[in-house]
Amino acid sequence: MRIALINENSQANKNKEIAAALKKVVEPMGHEVDNYGMYSADDGAQLTYVQAGILAAVLLNSRAADYVITGCGTGEGAMLACNSFPGVICGHVEDPLDAYTFAQINDGNAIAIPFAKGYGWGGDLNLEYIFEKLFCEESGQGYPRERAVPEKRNKQIMDGVRAAAFKDLTEILEALDPELVKGAFQGENFSKLFFAHCQDEKIAEYVKKVLD
Repeated sequence: MRIALINENSQANKNKEIAAALKKVVEPMGHEVDNYGMYSADDGAQLTYVQAGILAAVLLNSRAADYVITGCGTGEGAMLACNSFPGVICGHVEDPLDAYTFAQINDGNAIAIPFAKGYGWGGDLNLEYIFEKLFCEESGQGYPRERAVPEKRNKQIMDGVRAAAFKDLTEILEALDPELVKGAFQGENFSKLFFAHCQDEKIAEYVKKVLD
């Protein structure tokens, strides 16, 4: 699994710590981590939580990433931004129990963490435990297990609702402020990481057009 880390500007100073915790947990599991930044509060490319949602949608829909770890101060804005787009199911995760139940019940592909709320002593350990419980088992198995059948049925129903509710991603992005969208792709390592792993020609061409 290829896991993308995205930090918006208010919590960019935690990127190094978050990336270290994520890699420590998931790399021994055989997963790969792509760090899209922001890497510091002083980065030239400043990502808002809305742009983090745009970036997450492009990565997931193009299959340049299989999973996205993002967040903001409270985690709420990043979660809402991610869930505004097709192909993204983002949960709000504060602790390991949230991570495990979201993975097993909701079977999503992104989480938004409140990187400012209650983040103090032991914050690095909480991150590690979140990532452990998020990826410790195949997702979507249900919790408790005796609820697996109705939970999978509800997930399929929700997927159908979302498919009916959303337009094609590039159509949505083309309707937004071009500078807002372009700003989501301005990170220092975006082009190197994205074009190396993108598997959708249409989205790749759209991104190239925006960057040009």
